[in-house]
Amino acid sequence: MTQSFPITDEHMHIDPRAKGLKAVKEFQNAGGTHIFLVMKPSWTLGIKVTKPEDQIAVFEETIDISKQINETGVTSFPVLGVHPAEITKLTEYMELSKAVETMKGGLDIAADYVNRGLAVGLKSGRPHYPVSPEVWDASNEVMEYAFTLARDLDCAVQLHTEDVGEPELIDIADRARKTGIKMYKVVKHYAPPLVDVCERLGIFPGVLAGKGAIEEALEQGTRFMMETDYIDDPDRPGAVLGPKTIPRRTLKLAEEFGEEPFWKIHKENPEKVYEVDIEL
Repeated sequence: MTQSFPITDEHMHIDPRAKGLKAVKEFQNAGGTHIFLVMKPSWTLGIKVTKPEDQIAVFEETIDISKQINETGVTSFPVLGVHPAEITKLTEYMELSKAVETMKGGLDIAADYVNRGLAVGLKSGRPHYPVSPEVWDASNEVMEYAFTLARDLDCAVQLHTEDVGEPELIDIADRARKTGIKMYKVVKHYAPPLVDVCERLGIFPGVLAGKGAIEEALEQGTRFMMETDYIDDPDRPGAVLGPKTIPRRTLKLAEEFGEEPFWKIHKENPEKVYEVDIEL
C-alpha cells in the first residue's frame, strides 16, 4: 500500500534502555512517518539534578536518539525542557526557591538548544497531581518563565499539566497570554478532545488518541494534533498508548472521514505550530 499522507505522533518518548528504535520501527511499519520526540524526565535516566547543567545529559541523549531515529527513515523533532514533576523531586533535597531557579536554569539551557536549531520546542507545565499551594504557585512561575522564553525564541511550548477541563484551560491561557507568546504555540499535551474550547482560547491541543477521542475531536473540526504519549518504559509496556496506535487509528479513520482532515492534523497543524517541514 502506498501511503499518500504523513502520519505524525506529536508526543513520544523513546528510551535506549527500553524498546528504543524497535518502537520506532513498529510506528513506521504501521504507517507512521514523523515523531515529536520529547525528552524523558531526568530521574528516569538515573540523574539527580542539583544544578541546571545536570539537565544537559538528558538533552544530549534526546538529540542522539533523534539522530538515530532519522536514520531509520522516520523524521523526528526534539522537544526539550524540564518536566514539571521535577519540582517534587528537587524539593526533597533543596529549598523551593532554589528548585525554581534550578528549573528555570534548565529551561534556559533547553532554550539554547532551540536557538541553535537542535530542538523545535520547549517542554514545561505544572504537576499533574495534588501539591501544596506554595508548590503550585512556584510551578506556575516556572511555566510562565517557559512561555517568556518561547515568546523570545518564537517557538512552541508543550505543556504537561493536571487533567484539564475548560476552567483549567482558561487559567493556562490567561497565564500564557500575559507573557505575549503566540497562543497557537501553546500546546496542551495529553489534551482531551476539547477542540472548540482550545480554539476559542487560542491554545493548540495535542489530543491523546484514546478510544473514541479522535472521532469526538473531528466532530469539532481539525484544529488539533494527535499523540500517544508513548513512554517506552520496560516496566509499563504500551503506556500510555503504544507506538502503532496513531498510524493504525488514522488509516482506519481515513476510510470513514477521507484523507483531507488528516493532511491538516498530521502536516499543516504541526508545521504551523512548530515551524517545521513535514514531507513524505
